Amino acid sequence: MTPPAGSVRDWLDRRAAETPDAVSHIFADEGASLTWAELRDIAADIAARLSGLGVEKDESVALCLPNGRAGITCLFGALYGGFRATPLNLAAGASAMGYAIEHSKAAVALVGTSQTTTFADALTETEARPTAIEVGEAIIWPTDMTAALADVTASDHALLMYTSGTTGRPKGVVHDQSSLLAGGWTVALAHELTPDDRALMVLPFFHINGLCVTLMGPLVSGGAVIVAEKFSLSRFWGWVGDNQATWFSVVPTIISHLLHAPETPEAEMSGRLRFARSASAPLPIETQRAFEERFGIPIVETMGLTETAAQMLSNPLPPGVRKIGSPGVAIGNETEIITDKKIAPRGTSGEIAVRGPNVMKEYLFNPEETAKTITQEGWLLTGDLGHMDEDGYVYVTGRRKELIIKGGENIAPREIDEALYSSDEVVEAAAFARPCPTYGQRVEAAVRLSDAAASTEADLIALCTAKVGAFKAPDRVHLMAELPKGPSGKIQRLKLAEML
Repeated sequence: MTPPAGSVRDWLDRRAAETPDAVSHIFADEGASLTWAELRDIAADIAARLSGLGVEKDESVALCLPNGRAGITCLFGALYGGFRATPLNLAAGASAMGYAIEHSKAAVALVGTSQTTTFADALTETEARPTAIEVGEAIIWPTDMTAALADVTASDHALLMYTSGTTGRPKGVVHDQSSLLAGGWTVALAHELTPDDRALMVLPFFHINGLCVTLMGPLVSGGAVIVAEKFSLSRFWGWVGDNQATWFSVVPTIISHLLHAPETPEAEMSGRLRFARSASAPLPIETQRAFEERFGIPIVETMGLTETAAQMLSNPLPPGVRKIGSPGVAIGNETEIITDKKIAPRGTSGEIAVRGPNVMKEYLFNPEETAKTITQEGWLLTGDLGHMDEDGYVYVTGRRKELIIKGGENIAPREIDEALYSSDEVVEAAAFARPCPTYGQRVEAAVRLSDAAASTEADLIALCTAKVGAFKAPDRVHLMAELPKGPSGKIQRLKLAEML
């Protein structure tokens, strides 16, 4: 198979022409749905009105909206018009949102009725003043003017999404029409998606996983999406069963919460559910095994970045070989391990690099960082460390920025995480570095325990000592009610040292 040609507009037109009455999106919180023809018509109207306001092709349209009918239609409206859809991270805080509004040079922002205060707070952090258009049950347009749309090609801008910015200012990742569609295509290819599939979406579309995996994947495959505003432990399995979901994509923390929930959802689970998908952070081995044993659902571990339109690696579906502890092999692109600016032999540790149709176009207004990240040969350097086995499966040992260096020895935080997750009382875990006058850095960790847990800090340190040895074991294990997370639910390891 080859990557999809054309633009998002082409593919939305294609779905509306080939299967106009097929359901494209079901809104779990609103009791409503859209067909492909309805979605295309609404998107085309939004695009024409944005064009009537003077927005031009490749210009940013900020989206300050949560998951839901309004958010999905506005997103596709911006994409249909050939504008640069710029979802604002609603969980990032006023400063980061204000920076994105200013840096993107968005002249127009589509703002949900419930997000007007959030948007106003963001404007206090910037001098930018885009035209804010309120989006409720209807969109309150400042004028009835519409204008013809410009032609859109595969190389035109489609998406601007800001990275989490754990160090320094967030970078604006630009995907063109082709790389955005390729992000959906790699998912459809890896998971063998068909028009009969229904994806449950609980991750926000302002995160690359929610947008590319559960929105672009079904656009390419022709399936439907069950859209929830956000994850709910009490409602999750009901959404699956009531809407006959066939798969869902979540992050490891959500899988852990589902695993440790006392309720048994067998009566609500869909008989059509064929796999669960884990991404955005390494999935602890013990969590994967326990989840599959309890629920009888295979978890396909994957790996992706904002810069790769989500997926860059995936394990095959059963009965293909899933190697637990690995996010899989390259499907739809190439992945290699780079050391000393050269492709390393199999089994050698180094930086994970990816090349393919889903790699970003650039960092917006930042050619220097773009050149540092994408080599002349087209390899995107991910900043993740790992190695590849003889079968092409990649094993991630950590982030270059998160590596703990104790007494000159490199310690991968994930190794400590895995030791902690081997306790069935640990729901969330993250090891991190703390400055140390003796060793330069020492190992500490933070965990969230299950409600009925009896483990103490000493118990958890002893567990780690038994698993990884005294040198690598944490000096402290902080018991927390909640670990800090980004918008996708990924634990923000680098924030722990500051918090604690």
